Amino acid sequence: MPLADSDRELVVAELGRDPTRAEAALFENLWSEHCAYRSSRPLLSAFDSESDDVVVGPGDDAAVIAVPAADADRDVDEAGGVDDANGSDVYITLGIESHNHPSYVDPFDGAATGVGGIVRDTMSMGAYPVALADSLYFGDFDREHSRYLLDGVVEGISHYGNCIGVPTVAGSVAFHDGYEGNPLVNVACVGVTDADRMVTAVAEEPGNKLVLVGNATGRDGLGGASFASEDLAEDAETEDRPAVQVGDPYAEKRLIECNEALVDESLVVSARDLGAAGLGGASSELVAKGGLGARIDLNRVHQREPNMNAMEILLAESQERMCYEVRPGDVARVEALADRFDLGCSVIGEVSEGNYVCEFDGETVVDVPAEYLADGAPMNDLARAEPERAERDLPDADVESAFEAVVGHPNTASKRWVYRQYDHEVGARTGVLPGDDAAVMALREADTGLALSAGAEPRWTDAAPYDGARAVALENAANLAAVGATPLAAVDCLNGGNPEKPAVYGGFAAAVDGLAEMCGDLSVPVVGGNVSLYNDSPAGPIPPTPTLAMVGTSPTYDAPGTGLVGDGDLLLVGDAGGALGGSEYLAQTGGTDGFPSLPEDASDVVAALADVAGDDGTLAVHDVSHGGLAVTLAEMVTPDAGADVAVDDAVALFDETPGRAVVETTDPDAVAAAFDGVASVERLGTATDSGALSLTVGDEQLRYGADDIAERRAVLERELD
Repeated sequence: MPLADSDRELVVAELGRDPTRAEAALFENLWSEHCAYRSSRPLLSAFDSESDDVVVGPGDDAAVIAVPAADADRDVDEAGGVDDANGSDVYITLGIESHNHPSYVDPFDGAATGVGGIVRDTMSMGAYPVALADSLYFGDFDREHSRYLLDGVVEGISHYGNCIGVPTVAGSVAFHDGYEGNPLVNVACVGVTDADRMVTAVAEEPGNKLVLVGNATGRDGLGGASFASEDLAEDAETEDRPAVQVGDPYAEKRLIECNEALVDESLVVSARDLGAAGLGGASSELVAKGGLGARIDLNRVHQREPNMNAMEILLAESQERMCYEVRPGDVARVEALADRFDLGCSVIGEVSEGNYVCEFDGETVVDVPAEYLADGAPMNDLARAEPERAERDLPDADVESAFEAVVGHPNTASKRWVYRQYDHEVGARTGVLPGDDAAVMALREADTGLALSAGAEPRWTDAAPYDGARAVALENAANLAAVGATPLAAVDCLNGGNPEKPAVYGGFAAAVDGLAEMCGDLSVPVVGGNVSLYNDSPAGPIPPTPTLAMVGTSPTYDAPGTGLVGDGDLLLVGDAGGALGGSEYLAQTGGTDGFPSLPEDASDVVAALADVAGDDGTLAVHDVSHGGLAVTLAEMVTPDAGADVAVDDAVALFDETPGRAVVETTDPDAVAAAFDGVASVERLGTATDSGALSLTVGDEQLRYGADDIAERRAVLERELD
């Protein structure tokens, strides 16, 4: 994908000459949609990224958030440190990235290197990675190619994450025919650091050395940034394989520990991991953020392949590499630590005043203003078509058949086949395991629990991009509240098709606006993220997919489970939206409907749910979303505890309005008091010791034992093992 003629004209005007081959390749990659966000940046101002807890917001490798200390009054001082009664200055980092195109071409390595990249983003901030969350989207499950991609992606994530010792604790898996030609692999990472250890990607001082640490540079991943900025072709699986990086998790593990040692000894002034656009991207962005330049000798880069030229050295996306700014007097110690961890180390140049300059074989091959290279790409002004709204045309479906189809569909079925392959307990922090509404990690440094939820629902945003994205944000917040956590911050991965198509761009823009609005209503700052466009193929564009990863804090490391105990009343808290648009029910039975109405006071609803989850009388909590009450109740039944429940009709049973939950409680008055003036509380029935779900829907009676439900929900294990 060569530099566009219009872009070349701008570059020539800026430089006063034609660019060299290496310069043209750098501009092609750094001005690509993948790096420069040329079609999406105008939309991103809709997000509020500020709060008293945000230390580093959008624009760095990962965001940094101050963790509220347990039972302490907190203030952020002028230097960015946290001043509280307990003296706590614990920070978490939060980042997310996509590896969509690579995971179609090579599902194992594409997904694995997505994990490696977001982990290094975490390391760049001086943080130690402690948790991963992956949100995965594939074509219809009954297609063989979708299963092939699912199997390879999950294997890649589990192999890399397990080898580096970072637990995968949360995420989501969805199937939709819009992903048949272009799956999505979105990976989030949480890290832990503090005020003294924090590092940024802003170069600070001319004369400081630029040091490359990690694996040797090869030719893998060449042009990966530009590859991710165009539609996938029919022959992508063969023709684009050279653009896919190959990971080495054992080198990554050594790099993690080396980075920790470098940070421990305060040897890192600034840092950037080598991801999109390789060394050229990392080093130019590092110095550009500091308003500085660099002088780099490409011959000094340690390489694993012979006869590499300047462009290849600059743009190869070989994995497990970091670029550090290091004071001259600390270089020897950095080299010694790299040697201790059996990592390559090259002093490739230095930070300077003036331009970003690279030499190769004694010739200057790059001499450009760093800020123009990193931030000079013009933005696109694209046409958009407003999404259409669906009218109500509900099917006359048999409730029993619909219940079985929805509960047993791969979208709502158990994802145990996926997360059982991940080591989700390594590190001894995981208090609430995968399979619950949200994971909870023990953040002992701050004497608090850290909850994590991640995902999106493509059926919602396909049916109604704006309201569907609002629902995605609310659902993630409700997941946190269901484990007793208060939302703290979020990052997004905004996935869309070819933005040059007005209908695609209109849906994408509506989803961005909806996500931003609901996060604002929830007072959850969106502190960073990733945009992935051109997820388009001969099969068509993907639905707008605004993946959200949200974290929250909890006073404890555990939470009430989602499984029934059998000793309490069953209450439905929160207001139903009264519509079925975007639901699994309509996907299985046909028909159309508008999207459910969402609560106007979403923040109050989430706060009330978190209070209820922490109440002594609460025995179990499970949010209502995908598949509606039908799936929520089915998931709560255990061999030892069941439920006797009545609802009015199919709309009540299959409505997927988020922000609601089923609560088993021995103190229904306390639940009613928590939601007084906030949202409705409806008695559904009682928990029993029957191990079965007895369900009355209008005049119809349904009954399913725990074993029957489990068998229906085990479709992934049954089909893939």
